[in-house]
Amino acid sequence: MKNILKYLSIALITTGGMVSCNLDKEVDLSLSADNVFSKYENTRGFLANIYTYLPDAFAGYTNGQFLAASRDCMTDNSLSYWNVHYYHSVLNDAYNAKNHYFAETYWTNDFKGIRACNQFLANAKASVVGNSEKTGDDNHLYDRWMAEARFLRAIFHFDLASYFGAVPIEGDDANGNPIVYDPGDQGSMNIARTSAAETYKWVADQCDYIINNYITPGYLPFRYADETSNWGRINGAAVYALKSRALLYRASPLNNTSGNTSWWKEAAQAALDFINVNESSSNPYKLYSTGDTQNDYYNCFISTPHLNPEYILCRSEWTTYDIELYLAPCGFSGKVNSVGRTNPTQNLVDAYETINGLPIDQDPTYDPQNPYVNRDPRLEQTILHQGSWWGDATQDEYRQVDVAYSPQGADYQELHGGTTTGYYTKKFLNNMSFKSPTTYTHGCPIFRYAEILLNAAEALNESGQTEDAYQYVNKVRDRVGMPNYSGMTQSQLRERLQNERRVELCFEDHRFFDERRWKLFEGKNAKSETSLPRYQQVYNIYSAQIKLDDNGNPSYSYVNDNSHPTRIFNSPKNYLFPIPYDDFMACPNLGQNAGWEMSSDDEE
Repeated sequence: MKNILKYLSIALITTGGMVSCNLDKEVDLSLSADNVFSKYENTRGFLANIYTYLPDAFAGYTNGQFLAASRDCMTDNSLSYWNVHYYHSVLNDAYNAKNHYFAETYWTNDFKGIRACNQFLANAKASVVGNSEKTGDDNHLYDRWMAEARFLRAIFHFDLASYFGAVPIEGDDANGNPIVYDPGDQGSMNIARTSAAETYKWVADQCDYIINNYITPGYLPFRYADETSNWGRINGAAVYALKSRALLYRASPLNNTSGNTSWWKEAAQAALDFINVNESSSNPYKLYSTGDTQNDYYNCFISTPHLNPEYILCRSEWTTYDIELYLAPCGFSGKVNSVGRTNPTQNLVDAYETINGLPIDQDPTYDPQNPYVNRDPRLEQTILHQGSWWGDATQDEYRQVDVAYSPQGADYQELHGGTTTGYYTKKFLNNMSFKSPTTYTHGCPIFRYAEILLNAAEALNESGQTEDAYQYVNKVRDRVGMPNYSGMTQSQLRERLQNERRVELCFEDHRFFDERRWKLFEGKNAKSETSLPRYQQVYNIYSAQIKLDDNGNPSYSYVNDNSHPTRIFNSPKNYLFPIPYDDFMACPNLGQNAGWEMSSDDEE
């Protein structure tokens, strides 16, 4: 985090004690509560450390061997070229509750963050932090910090519910005091979990508490006046954004089994509340746009994050060229070599409409042998394909990407990198010289303004207000010059909105949750769905195979991918991750998610 993390310290509470249930373990500790919270710098450092538990779509790029690709590689949007990446086991349903890397990591991370939040909320002192009336961002600083910690506790619960469904809520007790479990109480977390729908509502209620008690009185700014110093900190806009997403997920089919329309209305209102408050603010968030429909979308994701008017909250800024190494086509090399491993699928490529605003199977002008012309401009700004121009011209590296499999092109496959689908990811990828590499400032948003607009459109449509939904999705489409939507039925607009969300938010940690909350896997399987367009298939994964004739002209074949021709998805099992085995065994009242129960043979 650009400015917050400079305040990191070793200010973590020591409470001691060993317990049998991992959920009861406190944060890794070194100082007593008195030592931490009696000093301003230590208190500030403790809060800063909590931010390190925020979800980060770029986290995997720090682990080149097992994770250095987009988490969309756990979906139908992309595949990882590197065969030892953990994402493959999600696609293959090859984990169990004892060895599920992502389940263990996310469960542990979020609960550590929650425990730290509750420790902060229970122990931070206004007398130490200061809580005086001031002009500017530090007005009622103690109150502001308490609002930040409450938000962080809420978003960690949201993250848990999204991956695990029902979760135990560690909020406040009956007296309104933060729950900080005694580490000697082994049974404190041996309790039934709260359903995902109720957890999302609890998250939204926490956001309302922050709005009413901290944002409205002016203690937590909607947006900081000094964003140079405070960028990356929780602000009021992030609170409204979390409420919008939490209520959207709650209203979705996975969690709204009775189809309660009122939940969609609540989700719509939450998104509209963000939009209305934002529009009345002195420095509103807006879509990154200069009027250049052919480049603005791409530039949004390579611009400096803390200067981007669309980024509401981002986990961190990372100055590196690792993103370039792990995304760029494998044929680019020099002082450093690319090992591109996030390969967009043909399923995703086909999801981009024609420039006429039609799905490719509904537009007679679409030519599968000239597939990339006259398409939604976001295709060229998101994905590198056969014939894409790429490379630093000043270093004589500018050339066309060649992913042909016959004869094998320079960018098809090498030992450590390549493409299995015929595509590479351009989003977030700076056009770096590999002969003279440099670092760039990267950041993947947790919330950005385009999502809020799409949240509003989806929730309005689902609540029966289809006519009111168009204006919000059309703002997103206007940025790239795509035709506006109008005159559709609710089901027609639902299909287009789901597609719009897919192409607009790809590689930002949305698709994994979206395809599950919409329950796209129901009523079909790998065999039955082949009658559908590729962009509507979720079990079969497709690639483009490009063959060049003697004159270098390409011909395209679209086939099941050779590494993942199909994905395994067992319903209801794979809608959720398992409760980690050790925690389930120590705290059996937590229960286990359906399908993840283990036999005695598995347990050995």
